[in-house]
Formats: sequence, C-alpha cells, structure tokens
Amino acid sequence: MPLEKQTTLKPEKLDVFRAMLIQKINELLSEAGKTVSEMTNGKENFPDPNDRASLESDRNFELRIRDRERKLIMKMQEAIKRIDDGVYGICEDCGGPISEKRLMARPVTTECIDCKTKQEKMEKLKGE
Repeated sequence: MPLEKQTTLKPEKLDVFRAMLIQKINELLSEAGKTVSEMTNGKENFPDPNDRASLESDRNFELRIRDRERKLIMKMQEAIKRIDDGVYGICEDCGGPISEKRLMARPVTTECIDCKTKQEKMEKLKGE
C-alpha cells in the first residue's frame, strides 16, 4: 500500500460528503427500526400454510435487504472516519485522487475508477 496522502478535497466538499453519509445512515437506521417494529408486532395469524409461507418468504427477503444495508452502514462509517483522518478521496491502491464525480456516485468507494476497473477485470478473469 502506498504512503498515505492527504485528501485534495476542500473542507466544504468534505462537509457535504459527511452530511450526505450521515443522512443516508440515519435513513437506513430508520428503515431498520420500522422492519423490527413490523416483525415484532405479532398480529399475524395465518391458518393457511401457504399464507404463512408467503409471509416467511417476504420476511427472509426483508432481512437480507437489511443485512446488506447494515454492511453499507459500516462502509459509510468507515468513509466518515477517512474524512476525519484526512484521507477521504485517496485511492487505497495507487494513492491517487478519486474523482469527485465518482465519490458523488459512490461515496463509500476506496478506489479510483482505474484501480476499480483493473480489479473487476482481474475478478472476471479468475471467474472464467
């Protein structure tokens, strides 16, 4: 891993990214709370096994979504830590800057587009 560089993003931009990440974390946590509330209200009584199976299938799907969101929250918290540490927007592979456009599209990214493209090509080659 290359020597750590300091971010080239201006403090105002870092504040925008921090606010965006915090807002998204709060939205995901709110949705998770709603899911828990809905699953624990215990009002479902389905004598028909097919209805019960459908409910269980829906719950499993919902829980998989929440698990993916939990992992995303962890990545967002790591991104906030990178902002705090002054290394947000620096590629972990090459040490170069990650474009602001890429950060807007995927604020949790840790790689510039060139390094990510190389990584995906290598994964594709390994998969074939």
